[in-house]
Amino acid sequence: MKLWDNKDNLNQEIEKFTVGKDRELDLLLAKYDVLGSIAHVKMLQSVNLIAEEEFSALQSELKHIYEDIQNGKFCLDEDIEDIHSQIEIMLTHKLGEVGQKIHAGRSRNDQVLVDIRMYIREEIKNIVSEVHKLFDLLLKLSDKYKQAFLPGYTHMQIAMPSSFGLWFGAYAESLVDDLILLKAAYQIVNKNPLGSAAGYGSSLPLNRQLTTEFLGFDKLNVNVVYAQMGRGKTEKIVSYAISLIAATLGKLSTDICLYMNQNFGFVSFPEELTTGSSIMPHKKNPDVFELIRAKCNKLQALPTEINLVSSNLPSGYHRDFQILKENFLPSFTELRNCIKMAQLMLSKIKINEIHKDLDIYQKLFSVEAVNQLVQQGVPFRTAYRKIAKEIEEGNFTPPADIHYSHEGSIGNLQNRQINEEMKKVVNTFNFEQVENALKELVEGIN
Repeated sequence: MKLWDNKDNLNQEIEKFTVGKDRELDLLLAKYDVLGSIAHVKMLQSVNLIAEEEFSALQSELKHIYEDIQNGKFCLDEDIEDIHSQIEIMLTHKLGEVGQKIHAGRSRNDQVLVDIRMYIREEIKNIVSEVHKLFDLLLKLSDKYKQAFLPGYTHMQIAMPSSFGLWFGAYAESLVDDLILLKAAYQIVNKNPLGSAAGYGSSLPLNRQLTTEFLGFDKLNVNVVYAQMGRGKTEKIVSYAISLIAATLGKLSTDICLYMNQNFGFVSFPEELTTGSSIMPHKKNPDVFELIRAKCNKLQALPTEINLVSSNLPSGYHRDFQILKENFLPSFTELRNCIKMAQLMLSKIKINEIHKDLDIYQKLFSVEAVNQLVQQGVPFRTAYRKIAKEIEEGNFTPPADIHYSHEGSIGNLQNRQINEEMKKVVNTFNFEQVENALKELVEGIN
């Protein structure tokens, strides 16, 4: 059944093609559609578009539907096109004509907009939580292995001395920047589009500021045309933030795949966390990190996909936007799963001792030799040429000690400062505002 249908002869192939995957994806949006409807009818009652007794009946029934969704008892009927139709029809079956009043001042367009934004808000909250856990683990490992030698590479060639503490800490700080971009995306998401209707507002005396407060949004998407233009743009902005976290995980995964290689032998994992071969009994493959890398590469392609679907469309709603949900909505679960698997693997990582006195690593200390000459007053370029000549003639002897003291170096990781930066970023999200508003919205219903 389609609320928009005004004819009886729609071709079934057309119907199947246009509905697409909306039915299954709409189940992800179900509870947000109910919450949006509760806020909407509360606003309609405040401007006298529905009577007090009608408002009470609608609220009560919407709360029952919400509870069914929360308890996993809700589903879309076979002949119902989408979540919006399902809820309105359920209300109409239960309450009669009162149920039909719920759509006054709304369109499916702004219903979808508000559902998606509320879905994104909660998923961002979940992502922030998992990223923070991974961050804490990385900093813990950084502190634990701050003295563990690790050769540093540029161009995949031996370059300068590093440490596992420095390496773990680098990925922790990367996640701080990733969340800064995610916070910027969250600020754009957390604006209320409800009441923009089909993109041109309504002649009904709606109070859009009320629904903004009821649903815990920071602000209103003021211009109703721009609210509709947010479809596609919102997904694109959020996908960029998702892709940045995915890029950090992908790079970490590649490092670990290299470090597990026997030619490196820097790290290892328990057998139960690696996979074997059907023909080679010695194999312990890093399949988890390879799959994290592949999934994260796929997530990094998401902004391009969204851009290609939504670019060059004129203002107003277009059915093109429907297919954005197919890869965008599941992307949050995909990213969360990758983060969780990275946490599991890193919690079991074994750091193998690397003997820095091996011949292969001696040239790592050439810069330190140059710097020691500089500290004696030798001009840098003169010192550089002297050490280069010693290396060329095979006379180079690496210094016995290395000294790094500046902020963020091997000898001064500054992990406390990095941790403080993460706390500041996480605290700016202010998820409590949303939680409190939605809790009040639902619990305020008798």
